[in-house]
Amino acid sequence: MKASEISEIFNGELTGDGNTVITGVGKIESAGKNDITFISNPLYEKYYHTTSAGAVLVSKEFKLDTTRTDLTTIRVQDPYTSFISLIEIFEKENETEETGISSNCYIGENPVIDEDVFIDEFVKVGSNCRIGNKTKIKSNCSIGNNVTIGNNCVIEPNVTIFKGCVIGNNVIIHSGTVIGSDGFGFAHQTDGSFRKIPQKGIVVIDDDVEIGSNCCIDRATLGETRICKRVKIDNQVQIAHNVFIDEDTVIVAQAGISGSTRIGKRCMIAGQAGLVGHLTICDDVIIGAASGVSKSITKPGTYTGYRSKPIKEDLKQEVLIRQLEELKDLVKKKKD
Repeated sequence: MKASEISEIFNGELTGDGNTVITGVGKIESAGKNDITFISNPLYEKYYHTTSAGAVLVSKEFKLDTTRTDLTTIRVQDPYTSFISLIEIFEKENETEETGISSNCYIGENPVIDEDVFIDEFVKVGSNCRIGNKTKIKSNCSIGNNVTIGNNCVIEPNVTIFKGCVIGNNVIIHSGTVIGSDGFGFAHQTDGSFRKIPQKGIVVIDDDVEIGSNCCIDRATLGETRICKRVKIDNQVQIAHNVFIDEDTVIVAQAGISGSTRIGKRCMIAGQAGLVGHLTICDDVIIGAASGVSKSITKPGTYTGYRSKPIKEDLKQEVLIRQLEELKDLVKKKKD
């Protein structure tokens, strides 16, 4: 596309050569003369003076360097969101359409498979499954009996979805993830042994959810483990049986959520955070990296620390801990 065409897409204000030909997107540090890049974080503004990109998206308030007559600039309302849209546009132009059902896959009895479905080699689909329109299931996936997968889903290679689970529309599940494995349920017996509790529930994943690689989402003991609309889950996240995660929540890598915990809307759970079971986390809560949450959170805000607490309280205690050495010397002097 020409830079002028990109400017029109985003109702932008163009400065420079509108005939600049753009064939791809790139990082501002390494973009080439036919790439477009962007600046939304002030930390990257310094690269405006040195980038080799052909064009750059900036905010309406960005101050231009008038000496850069070789660089085409497009002012837009939100450079970051506009750049994401451009990535999608160029990716769609370059992607090869995958269609058809491989002769090297296995499909069980009574399938309902809608139009334009792609099923790759060495996929196993169990009996009584339903697969929605334009869904893609990549190689080596295993789909259990009675599974429902909606429209426009992408199931990447080596994903396992166990029996009875329900996947909504526009869901992306990345490689190595397991949906619907048994929840970790064992009853302690009088002789000290543990008896397995049958896990008879399912996992339900609503529309527009994305789940990273090597995640484990356990089926419910009874009822369902539910991931609601637009939830985004990073790689290597463990979600236990009967967990409920409400809409627009984000969970970062290596977080672990114990059984029967309920997480509200628009929450953010940072990397390596751990939540014990049977808690309730209200809407609009941020849980900091490596925080341990041992009790329910009823007020929106940011919570951090080994025993997760409001961030101001946690930082105040951290300051006091750093002053312990000084306090020890002061006490010692007084004793002397």
